[in-house]
Amino acid sequence: MANILPTRTKYRKVQKGRIYGDAKGGDSISFGDYAIQALDRGRCTAAQIEAARVAINRYLKRKGKVWMRIFPHKPVTKKPAETRQGKGKGAVEYWCAVIKPGVILFEISGVPASQAREAMRLADGKLPFRCRFIVREGVEIL
Repeated sequence: MANILPTRTKYRKVQKGRIYGDAKGGDSISFGDYAIQALDRGRCTAAQIEAARVAINRYLKRKGKVWMRIFPHKPVTKKPAETRQGKGKGAVEYWCAVIKPGVILFEISGVPASQAREAMRLADGKLPFRCRFIVREGVEIL
């Protein structure tokens, strides 16, 4: 499994932060005809994003085009097991994307609506929050 992570970052470790508010941008369909939109807030790991992407591509059998609208920019650190407190911040364990309600996660075009809906349903099962299937305005669902 190819690990999705930034090639370089300004800082190696970042603070946890809080996830509040709704998506400021990336909340409308820009590329494809069909998409899944997050309904809850949370963090989505690089492995979860990759699993969802693979589920979509496997179901569509490489037909159509898929856009991944989220990217794991945030490093999450963890201290080793059975380590005493202090001694600084732990090493980077994995990368995650901060997800706010309303953000578009994946987009698809070039396939029928029924296929797109099923592919997105499979992807939704891989993600740690609720999502909904949406269609671009003007696109007919057959």
